[in-house]
Amino acid sequence: MNGILSIWPKRWTREQRSTATIVAASVVLVLFMWLVARPLALMPEPIGPAAQQFAEGTRVTVELTVVAGLLGVAIGLLAAVGKLARFAPLRWLAAAYIWAIRGTPLLVQVLFVFLALPMMIPGLQLSDFNSAAMALAFNVCAYNAEAIRAGIQAIPKGQTEAARSLGLSPLQTFADVIFPQSFKIALPPLVNNFVALLKDSSLAYVIGVVELSNIGNRIQAATFQPVPVLIATASIYLILTTVLTQISGAIEMRLDIEQRH
Repeated sequence: MNGILSIWPKRWTREQRSTATIVAASVVLVLFMWLVARPLALMPEPIGPAAQQFAEGTRVTVELTVVAGLLGVAIGLLAAVGKLARFAPLRWLAAAYIWAIRGTPLLVQVLFVFLALPMMIPGLQLSDFNSAAMALAFNVCAYNAEAIRAGIQAIPKGQTEAARSLGLSPLQTFADVIFPQSFKIALPPLVNNFVALLKDSSLAYVIGVVELSNIGNRIQAATFQPVPVLIATASIYLILTTVLTQISGAIEMRLDIEQRH
């Protein structure tokens, strides 16, 4: 939180600073995605001539991360609720899913979705991007599920009882009372999972997704200059993760302020 937040005037409230940070970091992320080719084009070979390729790979990486991240949160919520369900078979199914996903390598899961799933489900045709997004989403959702489950269980049971005594249905109790509070508790690990997802998306290159690491691998294989290519690739990942961390930190601060109010 000492990064972008430190540049705002001290007279601003924490709420204003967090809002400004979210907006500024989001603008930086968008501009970086679309303008990264310009500074790269000024660099010597082999980076300069491949600047546009690096830019396209960066956009694909961010798109893959956002799609898989949003799906991962939605599916993770369902898995967390399933693991806490009173219906035993549903609880066992959710627990088995989380156990299997967390206990197997992501690389195997990506290859399974791309190669094995279409064979198991005839007629299912997924592009390399959609296969990678699905594999990443189902992987990160297992970790999100545990974070959300811990957040739900951290809410005192008295709040559920109080909500029910006011006439709220179980669904209303969860949606209006339990989930908003548990999500704030689960947000820090969810943020960490999202940042880790950005880096894990590099495994999509094994099935042909033309994302950032794939671009770097192609360029270094063609030029036989791995050092500058790997430094450029790592630098882009570092910038992306830094901006995402700033955005997520500001969101955490905003939610913390709202919770105190």
